[in-house]
Amino acid sequence: MHNVLHIEWTIISRTPPRPILACSHCGYTRPYRSSGRIRLNANGKRLDAWLIYKCTSCDGTWNRTIFERQSVRSLDPAVIEAMQASTPSFVARLEFDIEALRAAAGRVAEASQVEVLRRIVSIGTEWQRIEIDLKLPSPAGIRLDRLLATELGLSRSRLQHLFETGEIIATPERKDALKRGVRDGVTITLDLRGEVERLAVGLRARSG
Repeated sequence: MHNVLHIEWTIISRTPPRPILACSHCGYTRPYRSSGRIRLNANGKRLDAWLIYKCTSCDGTWNRTIFERQSVRSLDPAVIEAMQASTPSFVARLEFDIEALRAAAGRVAEASQVEVLRRIVSIGTEWQRIEIDLKLPSPAGIRLDRLLATELGLSRSRLQHLFETGEIIATPERKDALKRGVRDGVTITLDLRGEVERLAVGLRARSG
């Protein structure tokens, strides 16, 4: 299409988000890091599962609930095996699920190290619109508004305004799309009215 700058971003997160909790051991509010270990507890034919986090100051622990009183029969045997072995790939999916972590802990520090690999799909000769396809080989643990603010050079308040006026659309569409974690397969469409801003954002979108 002649009026579209089409780009693909592959987002690679190097660090998972961390819960911010009041540590009962050292008495301070600190970020907690994942230990990479899952704890299981069997109660008859039901299981409880937690991912163990540790205070970055004193190693005090916090058990993040994965599930409670889950029937063993309802669980995929491969999932049980992955939890018993604390398989790194399985643990990583839990660590990078920022929405589930926020639901459990409340306050969360987002992923601090995210790498964005850019690939230009096509550049229309008279492009007026920017389309960015998001690809995530694994969960990223970062909100969409933070990613766009960092990579496009726009403030979060500016992004929110553009979203509310329809100049930014996230597909699949959700009312809270900017405040949700980045998801694989989402397409961001920017239809900016000002030429100077459009060109500046387009340059950042395709080259960083």
